[in-house]
Amino acid sequence: MKRKTKTPPAPAPTIAAIPPTDVPRRLAALKTISPGALKQQWRELFGTEPPPYNRRFLEHRLAYRVQELAYGGLKPETLARLEALGEQFDGGKLTVRRMRGDDKPIAGTQLIREYQGVEHVVTVTRAGYEYGGQPYQSLSAIARAITGTRWNGRVFFGLRPSRNAA
Repeated sequence: MKRKTKTPPAPAPTIAAIPPTDVPRRLAALKTISPGALKQQWRELFGTEPPPYNRRFLEHRLAYRVQELAYGGLKPETLARLEALGEQFDGGKLTVRRMRGDDKPIAGTQLIREYQGVEHVVTVTRAGYEYGGQPYQSLSAIARAITGTRWNGRVFFGLRPSRNAA
């Protein structure tokens, strides 16, 4: 019987440190370079293919990476502590980990929206939201009940600007 051998992982690319004096110039250049040049910088600074995200994400992540390579990243002790705190918070569940903690206003907050001449009041509760004496799990469900069409609830109630807003 033949035994399968595992191939060792490819060595991590060696990425040179960035002199701290170059940081301001490199950060300013991120705003003006072409998308192709941004992706090329990603390859150089991370040693991987860039993710298919928007320009703003790439700029922010590259800005962090430039500073990380110039000034150093988080200490291993800090990373371990953050991981331990995360485990305490979410119990290792990825679905909980991916949820934002600041996603919902404080319980008791009233969201008021005028729609087609009618004022609609939503109360934030610990379990979700209350509108018209009925409990709801999301603002989107309430916006749908009010308008009859699909809406992003946070946009409808003005908690987040719409994409069209400048």
